[in-house]
Amino acid sequence: MSLPTLKSRKRKRAPKLFNLNTFCYPGCPIELKGAFRDNIRVFLQECAEMEEYDIDSMTVWCTLLVQETRGVVFPLYTIEENVKLSKQPFCDHCRCCGWSHHYMSKRKYHVIIPRDTEWSKPLGSDVRELQTHLLHGLIHCNGFGHLVCINGIEGGSKYLCGREIMDLWDRICTNLHVRKISVEDTSTKRSMDIRLLHSIAYGHPWFGRWGYRFSHGSFGVQAHHHQKAVEVLSSIDLDDLICNLPKSNKTADVKQIIYSYRNLSETRLITLRDLLRFMLTLKSKTPLKTKVALAQAVLRTPSSPQIFTTKICVQNRPFNARAKPIKCRKFENLVASMDSRWPKRRLEFTAEVIVNTLKENKENKSSNSGMTRQEVRDAARAHIGDTGLLDYVLKSMNHVIVGDHIVRRRTDPVNRVLQYTIHEVGEASSSSSPSPSPSPAKGKASAPVLALTEGSGVDIYRDVCIIYKQVLVGQSHSDMLGLSVRVILDSKHLVKEWPFKDDDDQLLRFICKILPSSNEFDMELSRNISPGEVIILPLHASFGELKVAAQHALRDTYCIMDHYIVTDIENLESLNDEEVIFGEVESSCELGVRGSGIDLNSELRYEGGTDNWTVRCSCGATDDDGERMVSCDICEAWQHTRCTGIEDTETVPPLFVCQTCCSSLMPPRVENISFPDNQNFQDMTFPQAVEESWMTFSY
Repeated sequence: MSLPTLKSRKRKRAPKLFNLNTFCYPGCPIELKGAFRDNIRVFLQECAEMEEYDIDSMTVWCTLLVQETRGVVFPLYTIEENVKLSKQPFCDHCRCCGWSHHYMSKRKYHVIIPRDTEWSKPLGSDVRELQTHLLHGLIHCNGFGHLVCINGIEGGSKYLCGREIMDLWDRICTNLHVRKISVEDTSTKRSMDIRLLHSIAYGHPWFGRWGYRFSHGSFGVQAHHHQKAVEVLSSIDLDDLICNLPKSNKTADVKQIIYSYRNLSETRLITLRDLLRFMLTLKSKTPLKTKVALAQAVLRTPSSPQIFTTKICVQNRPFNARAKPIKCRKFENLVASMDSRWPKRRLEFTAEVIVNTLKENKENKSSNSGMTRQEVRDAARAHIGDTGLLDYVLKSMNHVIVGDHIVRRRTDPVNRVLQYTIHEVGEASSSSSPSPSPSPAKGKASAPVLALTEGSGVDIYRDVCIIYKQVLVGQSHSDMLGLSVRVILDSKHLVKEWPFKDDDDQLLRFICKILPSSNEFDMELSRNISPGEVIILPLHASFGELKVAAQHALRDTYCIMDHYIVTDIENLESLNDEEVIFGEVESSCELGVRGSGIDLNSELRYEGGTDNWTVRCSCGATDDDGERMVSCDICEAWQHTRCTGIEDTETVPPLFVCQTCCSSLMPPRVENISFPDNQNFQDMTFPQAVEESWMTFSY
């Protein structure tokens, strides 16, 4: 296995390579039984290699993964950040996802896959702030973490798709025994919010495939609001939608899309969920099959083909029986019959590089003038260093199909130089016979020929985008559909929890939660109790060993616990240190731990920082949800700028007084003020407006 993407790396010994599709499956490469704080150390020792450089005194580890089908090797970096030495110790992600009350962990682990162009370069000092990584996950040493960004959903990588990256991330989290992972779902595709499309089509966001569920919404949105909004939008009847759409060119496109995809579907499409699910499923099929199927569907559509959004041209051309079509072979079939010293995957990867080179040339020149053999060879050498391999593949690239493109080779009649051109499959098939066709025989009907040209190729996402803009986001926020869309768009905080369970492996597992002492109790009242730590002991462990294990785990995990001493465990006060705990307490239960030595004066106390904000917004929000807020200069309570009428494009005024304080300072002079009919609706909080609308809604 060559290392085409990491060939510039200098290593003292041969690196370990792990298969992308099997890495971190149970037992591959290691079986981990402990808590996350211990598992991550074993993982780095066994599955990673320490880099020769560090980043701001942070150790960098690298794991090399192989994507065999594409013949590439890429790095998975793990950066260990010591919070006490960090310039940014507090966690904004914890603050926005509702974990501000967690005690601050001593270590953070950043799991990063850089973008393709940076695989052979060392990481920079700004690696934690970049949003261009294919994957960036952050896990605190207590097992709680965040999926900071993933950029494989929409064209993030030439070699890795979003599904592969998420599969890898999910296996890593499961194998290392993390406890909870949050994600802020802001993924888009062609300016469409994926969480809205997938919630309507499948009942859950894109991340829901991996078990991520609604955690909390912005602007006071709660779980039942989100669920109701999904039900309202997904159950829209397509026939009612067609009847109620206003007459315009844009809405005519919507109607034509519904008719066309209904003709294409083998099952009846009744609701908006049926339509979107079918369209998104169809997008994943072979492009050529999709084009032909949609062409056949438009022929059956009762409406005029001139307004069909995919613009498939259907021409009535006479059938030429004398013309001999040029046969094309799939490159993968051609490779199977080759007697080559290069493996099949290397030949296919080289062919893909050549196709991408020809496509880029065609897009830049806006024509299909082609490239000379030497031009193709020089451009492809940026990705393929083996010139012998390039020459071998170029020699066989004539009338071959790679993906949904055909590569052709011809000799320029002027300078006698070989030139390569690329065509879409439909485009090439319609122009395979350059000679003019004779007139059809008298009395014989002309056969319809589907001309699927490059300029009018099928683009299902364009149709989805029309539905998205005209049916969903085009609605006013004052009606039921607009409110439901707004609820889903404001429901972007998701979380996945790995349940704490007792495996059948002859070990005892507990969660030890700190119970505040009398002098700490007042401080704890202002926040929720921080989650406890996972403790794992053998079956024969004694009560004294339980206290020592709990003390060690707390000291190893939290900044304020360096000198913490466990004195007792709730409901086990009667046990002596020598007594065995098996039989006295059930495994997998939660234990309350009492002790002393918490550093109450430390600034590194909570993940959310030392500030204790008061959030009191008209939408009902009582905690920071990551949205833009403004503080009242009198009561110092924070509330959303959107809820106070300040647009996102406006700057926050230097002096701001909330409505409650205004009412207390300046009572209204006039009573019984009359409002327009819709004013009462506008004065409602957002969740109240949603509840009110759902009670009276009928499409």
